[in-house]
Amino acid sequence: MTFLRVFACASLLALSSPVFAQGTQVAFGAIQQDTSAPVEVSADELSVDQNTSAATFQGNVVIGQGQMRLSAARVEVTYRTSGQGIERLQATGGVTLVSGPDAAEAQRADYNIDNGVIVMTGDVLLTQGQSALTADRMTVNLNDGTARMQGRVKTILQTGNN
Repeated sequence: MTFLRVFACASLLALSSPVFAQGTQVAFGAIQQDTSAPVEVSADELSVDQNTSAATFQGNVVIGQGQMRLSAARVEVTYRTSGQGIERLQATGGVTLVSGPDAAEAQRADYNIDNGVIVMTGDVLLTQGQSALTADRMTVNLNDGTARMQGRVKTILQTGNN
């Protein structure tokens, strides 16, 4: 077998690695997130609906919890029916999530505070240092610092020859 054939076979094996599968597990965030930490929200506008126990923040929304930051054009906050704290956040419009050195962008993010899971959908882009992955959906588990990318996962592997 010639060198070129060996190189071609090795390249095809590399392309069939889990990174290119329909779902892949990746690390997310340098630290484990404290989902019991207080949530701080700032925005240009706030409207509250007492009947549905919801608040809608609009315009330059920035949310912080511990070392995590989420920004979006609009975020709807749903409070627990007991009135004790936040149950979930639903962010739309240019959503960016930053945790430690990792950052993710998407069209939408749904954050369930109780189980510490964020589901990002719509043109998801995850950057980790110089590496980047794209997918249709990313599920981040803040309790263990992992993320699962699903739906046409794609990345470019750097060979170090640049």
